[in-house]
Amino acid sequence: MTTTATASPSTSTARSNNLQFQRSIVIGFGLLVLLLVAGAILVPGFISLRNARSILLLAAFLGLASLGQTFCALVGALDLSIPYLIGAANILFPSLLVAGLPAWLAVILVIVLGAIVGLANGMLSFRLQGQALIMSLGVGFAVVGAVQIYTSLGTQFGGTVFAPIPGWLRNISAFNGTFLGLPIPPVVVIWLAVVAFTIWGLYNTWFGRSIYAVGGSRTAAARLGISEFSVWTAIHAISGAMSAFAGVLLLGFSGGGFVGVGDPYLFTTVAAVVIGGTSLLGGAGGYGATVLGVLVLTVLTSLLVGLGLDFPAQQAIIGLLIVPMVAVYARSPHIRNQI
Repeated sequence: MTTTATASPSTSTARSNNLQFQRSIVIGFGLLVLLLVAGAILVPGFISLRNARSILLLAAFLGLASLGQTFCALVGALDLSIPYLIGAANILFPSLLVAGLPAWLAVILVIVLGAIVGLANGMLSFRLQGQALIMSLGVGFAVVGAVQIYTSLGTQFGGTVFAPIPGWLRNISAFNGTFLGLPIPPVVVIWLAVVAFTIWGLYNTWFGRSIYAVGGSRTAAARLGISEFSVWTAIHAISGAMSAFAGVLLLGFSGGGFVGVGDPYLFTTVAAVVIGGTSLLGGAGGYGATVLGVLVLTVLTSLLVGLGLDFPAQQAIIGLLIVPMVAVYARSPHIRNQI
């Protein structure tokens, strides 16, 4: 007598998700190679140490800002407050320096405040998940408005703040910054360390596995004793903290606080997640995939700038890139069933 093993629906779905994710990684690598080849052919000096350092520097900022967006996507959420927290941190930090706070204390305070805002955002959006996107957008508007009011006290301008930037912060984020004497911007090293730690944590810690469990099946996660509320609020707190951290680092890059510095990250953090292949409906993907998406976006932007295209044209082309990528991922049975 022979027994025929039949895969359960959940096993089949997991296998399908895994194959879909692997295919997205292959597509992403193919895009990256294609863009590098096109840049080498079309733009003089595109394949050079100087341009590579520039690409990695810009990718580091986007990569750090995209970490929280990746976590949110893994549980089926999106955080639209990210660009506003970046802008708020970018003007709050120099205003705290003007107020007399030591730079190290100001950095800690801004990151902690970012985490608190993210925590509040997570609590509110969890209670109103049907309107979570609008809720996170509203939180972002409220925070950036409040910070502008604070920074404009006694002045005419609240969206731009100038203050002496500590030399160590300039070195961390500047193109000409060095790490251990090497011509590597330290922010790139920081990003790589965050990448390594995050990827390890997602697959080797209870918290990381809980994120995938909640994103894959909330019912199954609850039966395993995983608190959806705790996971949801924790990842939004991380998103807020990373957004604030990115805002501080961008100050070292630009040299002056500007509230609109985070505006491009509303689009690009989501784009990096999508191009990397992480499902916006949760349960499949990871930060390693987002890193690939970040590199694709940054190399593409560098190529378009080298070809002389302005910012609106860059947005149009990146948008046209996202449409087929989403169409490919939407062929997954897992995504169709959730919709």
